[in-house]
Amino acid sequence: MIISGASGSNILSFLTGSSAHTWQPVMTADTATLSYWLTWRFLICALFILTAIVVSAIIIWKYEGRKKSERQEREDQSEPPGFLYEDEAWSTCLKSIHPAWLLSFRVFAFIMLLALLLANVVIDGGGIFYFYTQWTFTFVTIYFGLGSAISIYGCRKRWGKADSDGADHSSLDSEQGTYIPPTLEDTEDASNHSKHLDSHEAPYHPSRAGPWIYAFQIVYQTCAGAVMLTDSVFWFILYPFLSKDYELNFLLVCMHSINVVFLLGDTILNSMHFPLYRMAYFVLWTGTFVVFQWIIHACVNLWWPYPFLDLSSSYAPLWYMGVGLMHVPCFGLYALIVKLKDYSLSKSFPDSYRKWR
Repeated sequence: MIISGASGSNILSFLTGSSAHTWQPVMTADTATLSYWLTWRFLICALFILTAIVVSAIIIWKYEGRKKSERQEREDQSEPPGFLYEDEAWSTCLKSIHPAWLLSFRVFAFIMLLALLLANVVIDGGGIFYFYTQWTFTFVTIYFGLGSAISIYGCRKRWGKADSDGADHSSLDSEQGTYIPPTLEDTEDASNHSKHLDSHEAPYHPSRAGPWIYAFQIVYQTCAGAVMLTDSVFWFILYPFLSKDYELNFLLVCMHSINVVFLLGDTILNSMHFPLYRMAYFVLWTGTFVVFQWIIHACVNLWWPYPFLDLSSSYAPLWYMGVGLMHVPCFGLYALIVKLKDYSLSKSFPDSYRKWR
């Protein structure tokens, strides 16, 4: 069903509340007509987006479609690129930093991001989710909410293990009776005996991550690429060339900056690795947004949230390909930050650095 432009504007006004806070560019063509879509420009853009989605799906299937069992992995003596231990999701990068610090940071970030998102909805209405920025901001908020829950589980697991160890020691002391301080010779013998036992003690093997931990890792890496793309496009493309249309305010600046700040803070503290093939999820995330916009504009005559999405321009294919190719440096830059963090911490704190593989 095709909805008229006036009716479409009424729908958007209902969603956004006050239009005074919403940027609306001048419409260049009626998007709800067949002539708008039956063009060589849309054909090229659709082919580009479809190819990106199909290639991403193939990459995901190749690396994560067929999981090996833990027994097969032990026999192969190798781990797939995306293998994840359960403890990676809530442990810190350094053993000297307690996981409670990461928990506190995630809870604080979740509260701040949720408060900003709710404020944005109250001020500008539900139509903010028409933009890729709010999609990404909401996704980052979900990441920190899920991360807070996982960190709580990890801290409870750690404290439960500590209490269990303490109870075992207390039970052993009660069975031995009255405490007698050891002599220097006894201490040396006990120390040597302890070292002998430690050298033959089985190494700690953390359990393999379950579906929720894998989902958390995927959300993390998708958010990493998306926040880099969102903030880069806004500050380096939209704002410089369309500064007369954008009136900067506190909320707008926060929406395009604080998300990447909190995510980088989490990256500095956490111990999760960053397999490059998961860039495919990032591409699927953006591809889903583009297809969503196409469906809406095919049914309702609306303005585009970003000028480079407008298919009426003869430069549309170049814009689509240019922004699409930006996914590579955006994701690659974040992956480089993770690599530099791991390298610097492993060199500066070799004894405390947590190396999973």
